[in-house]
Amino acid sequence: MQLYNTLGRRKEEFIPVRPGKAHIYVCGITSYDYCHIGHARSAIVFDILVRQLRHLGLEVLFVRNFTDVDDKIIRRAESENRDWREIAATYMAAFHEDMDRLGVLRADLEPRATESIPQIQELCSRLIAAGKAYATPGGDVYFRVRAYAPYGRLSRRSLDELMAGARVVPGEEKEDPLDFALWKAAKPGEPSWESPWGPGRPGWHIECSAMSQPFLPLDIHGGGQDLIFPHHENEIAQTEAVCACELARFWVHNGFVQIDQEKMSKSLGNFTTIRDILRDYLPESLRFFLLGKHYRSPIDFSPEAMDDAEKGQQRVYAALRDAVRALGRASWKATPLPAGLREEWDALDGAVSAAMDDDLNTAQALGHIFSQVRIVNRLLEDKALRAARGTGDLLEDFLARARQWHTRFGLFGQEPDAFLTDLRAMRARRRKLDLDRVEELLARRVQARAAKDFAGSDALRETLAAMGVSVRDTPQGQEWDLE
Repeated sequence: MQLYNTLGRRKEEFIPVRPGKAHIYVCGITSYDYCHIGHARSAIVFDILVRQLRHLGLEVLFVRNFTDVDDKIIRRAESENRDWREIAATYMAAFHEDMDRLGVLRADLEPRATESIPQIQELCSRLIAAGKAYATPGGDVYFRVRAYAPYGRLSRRSLDELMAGARVVPGEEKEDPLDFALWKAAKPGEPSWESPWGPGRPGWHIECSAMSQPFLPLDIHGGGQDLIFPHHENEIAQTEAVCACELARFWVHNGFVQIDQEKMSKSLGNFTTIRDILRDYLPESLRFFLLGKHYRSPIDFSPEAMDDAEKGQQRVYAALRDAVRALGRASWKATPLPAGLREEWDALDGAVSAAMDDDLNTAQALGHIFSQVRIVNRLLEDKALRAARGTGDLLEDFLARARQWHTRFGLFGQEPDAFLTDLRAMRARRRKLDLDRVEELLARRVQARAAKDFAGSDALRETLAAMGVSVRDTPQGQEWDLE
């Protein structure tokens, strides 16, 4: 398997540090608010990576942390007159609720910053003893950036470049504007822990170094592109300055989510939470949309893009439904399937795996899945092919592959009729369509056809079409959908 390594800016063969095993650490959320679509993308990307490595037969240890004490959490608690611990607990629980709905597998371990205070303090002490950090009279502890020569190699930034934008906040006792906080002296009313430097709490970056230490060296450390600098750059510096080892063999980062081609941010007012989206779309539709682009590319979220994703899902689930029905009424003849068609079918399964082995190319993998759907639809629509010897085996294979897709991608695992019904209901709700009225007209059309009133049936079809409802007549009866 080839995986893009941010450290070298190239794809490299993934070879585990420990034969047969893989240790993955991904930076989790700061728990002060509901998760947005950017969190969803990162979580789903690394969920796919874990699934892929397990598919390849590796024993994966997946660690994802929670930052449960931070300036943002403290400010939220103050603004709502609540305890900071309550704020953190509320949004950690919300994270799990959102990710469970999106089909994201739980991490094997979920360490929290507040549970790692002794390890954080020990790491600070080791850095001070090694001359890589220093304590100030005011009780802060800072990392000496210039004492770690490789600083900047992940983000490809020079110290001169960083110095141009560096500043010292009034009250800070830094030796150098580039130095960053490992331990922050307590301020009145803020949470704090006793330490050798006085009461205080951890800085953001040191938390992950302490929480990842038991699993070093990591095979993969990951997160969003926004974490490359300063968070992951600082993690490397403060960890490798004392561990005499490589923090992570691979650094993997997912691309941004854009809203109408602008970077999503609260300041721009285009901040979209997962819960906002799931009021209008099914969870699997959001997951499918996010897997439709390569994980390193930016992805543009819009209602139109989500509508297109729904249509793609509908094609796959409709093919699964129709395959099940065809198998239920099968009577195969002696005529074999064309050899070329079977060869094309067999090649597509390998093509899905090849796409995933090439830096988790889910967009390409989904393209190969749609090629399989086209073959299935061709079989079911062509009278000669539908009854050919070998069609049944191919349809059975299609259903078996869909079960694998559910395991590998978290997609296409629902009962097709139930999913299509839920999808139709969600679309109708977005359009504020009266489903009772639709069902009434459909029932009247069935009655008209039974009475051979084809003019009345056609008129009802036109009324439904004006409402955005398409109707088709099948051997199983009347079926409808929203255009």
